[in-house]
Amino acid sequence: MTNKIIRKLEQGLILRHGRSEDATALAKFNKDLHGEDEWDGKGVEAWTMDLISGEGPITAAEDFTIVEDTTTGAIVSSSCLISQTWSYEGIPFKVGRPELVGTSKAYQRRGLVRQQFEVLHDWSAARGELVQAITGIPYYYRQFGYEMTLNLGGGRAGYAIHVPELKEEETESYSFRLAQEDDIPFLMSTYERSFNRNLINALRDEALWRYEISGKRALNIDRREFYVIEDQENNRAGLVAIPPIKWGKLSAATVYELAEGYAWHDVTPSVIRFLWQTGIRLGEEQNQEQKMFGFWLGESHPVYQVAATRLPRIRKPYSYFMRVPNLPTFFSLIKPVLEKRLSSSAFSGYTGEVKLSFYRDGLLMTFEKGELLTVKSLEFDELADSSAHFPPLVFLHLVFGHRSMQELKYAFTDCGTKDDENAHFVDALFPKKPSEVWAIA
Repeated sequence: MTNKIIRKLEQGLILRHGRSEDATALAKFNKDLHGEDEWDGKGVEAWTMDLISGEGPITAAEDFTIVEDTTTGAIVSSSCLISQTWSYEGIPFKVGRPELVGTSKAYQRRGLVRQQFEVLHDWSAARGELVQAITGIPYYYRQFGYEMTLNLGGGRAGYAIHVPELKEEETESYSFRLAQEDDIPFLMSTYERSFNRNLINALRDEALWRYEISGKRALNIDRREFYVIEDQENNRAGLVAIPPIKWGKLSAATVYELAEGYAWHDVTPSVIRFLWQTGIRLGEEQNQEQKMFGFWLGESHPVYQVAATRLPRIRKPYSYFMRVPNLPTFFSLIKPVLEKRLSSSAFSGYTGEVKLSFYRDGLLMTFEKGELLTVKSLEFDELADSSAHFPPLVFLHLVFGHRSMQELKYAFTDCGTKDDENAHFVDALFPKKPSEVWAIA
């Protein structure tokens, strides 16, 4: 690990690598800055300690940037980079996730986050990460080349009246127990059954699952308590995950998946009852009311269909901020996906070019008999006669399946295509498909 100063800033500030001895002070800094209430603060504190400790398989102290006021020795701004691997229709790609970004109020509006993002982006590029993704407050990260173009969260909820009651003399069909390390192969295979519903998925190996089950601090705000669902013969029927810190009056499942051979409509009533009872238990421990249960599983999930009348309250997804610094390189990686999409569309066997204008620059893709031959960036003076045009970064909505071409044309007057054929061609290459990405943290 290096302790060297990354940059000397103005007014006695330095930007440096994180160090293991920063752990306690940084955890308090993030707790005070990001914690929304007592329990949320405890969760942020535990998350910081997990990330900076180096005890897990993903991060260590040197993955943090710290701005220090050398006149006091205080941490006044910080961030970190969490490296991981996601997949695009099954093709793995590396992702850098900046997180825990914040600056003390007295030091804001000095460009400290911008300085750190320049460093984080350099680190991410050096690690071969083609995409960066971050969760955060609205608008803010657009300043650093990000666009909100991938679904994040969202779900559906019900109230006490919607909890299905067991009939007289009826026994519970399914039971729930905390997952153990020897359940990891089952958890991995069952969770990956959800991948075909998503365009984008975060990939987890055995080490990451072990860290989730038994490595993270109990109150880590990004931790999930995994329960194995068992039938009456003690066969593993599925899994459900619940955050250890209750979301106010809501008890929510953030992962829910069934093993092969089990039906959503059969298992879900037991899951709802378990969610409700877990909410009561956590509420008593954390001094929170229990008023709602819910499934926070993104825009679409089978449970929303089989329990539609029990989930009247709908929360639309928020969004990840996404950054793709080099589209030609990324498209070269996902070339098989683009060609497969084209071959199954009305444009199968297409020969020609597609020129995309982003007004300041653009992108050219050339095809021969359905094969993507070249992808290259275009300069401003090469944008004439473009097939489609997008305001800067808006095109990423298509790349990540977030919106259709028609939706973008409706939302942005300065977004369009040369003609209807080009619009359909773009949609064939980039069809709308939702994702619920459980990012690694």
